[in-house]
Amino acid sequence: MFKSLAPGAIGVKADLLQSIAYARESGFQGLDVGINALKDEVEKSDADQVKGRFAEAGLQVGAWGLPVAWNGPEEEYQRGLEALPALSAAGAMVGATRVSQWVPPASKDRKFRENYRWHLERFRPICKILADYGCSLGLEFIGPVTLRGDKPFGFIYSIDGMMAFCESVGTGNVGLLLDCWHWYTCLGSLADIRTLDPSDVVHVHVNDAPAGIDLTDQIDNVRMLPSETGVIDLVGFLKELKDMGYEGPVSPEPFSQRVCEMPAVEAIRETHEGLDKAWKAAGLS
Repeated sequence: MFKSLAPGAIGVKADLLQSIAYARESGFQGLDVGINALKDEVEKSDADQVKGRFAEAGLQVGAWGLPVAWNGPEEEYQRGLEALPALSAAGAMVGATRVSQWVPPASKDRKFRENYRWHLERFRPICKILADYGCSLGLEFIGPVTLRGDKPFGFIYSIDGMMAFCESVGTGNVGLLLDCWHWYTCLGSLADIRTLDPSDVVHVHVNDAPAGIDLTDQIDNVRMLPSETGVIDLVGFLKELKDMGYEGPVSPEPFSQRVCEMPAVEAIRETHEGLDKAWKAAGLS
């Protein structure tokens, strides 16, 4: 697995070429990309040139966010499906075949079984298109209790629940976007991670949690940099991924206002330092 920079997750705004430079200079081993920007760059130059820029920087291509409004109105959803093949093709040409998307843990409108069927109806066509281009979709379960308590109907918020859903999609290219924050806030354990195979994990997010706050009171968009507090057992989490044989991107997603207010270079440097501390403690090179 490799340390992958996701600029937008730490408030850094940069085009693809600048993001490649930031990742290279800070010690990251990969870069998560915006698929529309990547497609534009492929069309402006060509796929070999884009791959060459990553190779020259010593970087691997990380993941990209699903560009389909999968939970939007039908017309918007269909437009997204129509655009997805060209975007997936551009990604595949440069080795960007890992796609990610989060799934709400509760609903104000649909009971569980109805919601389950509805999600299958929306995600299955998406996954079929991605499969045509060798792409995989990682679905992220959302753990915090604070995101479920104000809605009448609970949905998926754990590893087991999301893996069951992935199997129900039935296209063979769906797994987890596994975020240590959501693993921690849903009362996950290292034993839960041991139930997974490498093919079950498409993408990984890492971060830390504020100290002095009860697990059930943690707020989703108030997080910390990896290794900042030690509340989340990131070293144990990474060791399990290493032992599992996961080979994909590991991207910090701290949702830290403090970090977002830093100059770009400083924000990236501090983010890498936090991840690298846990990386080395977990015995990763």
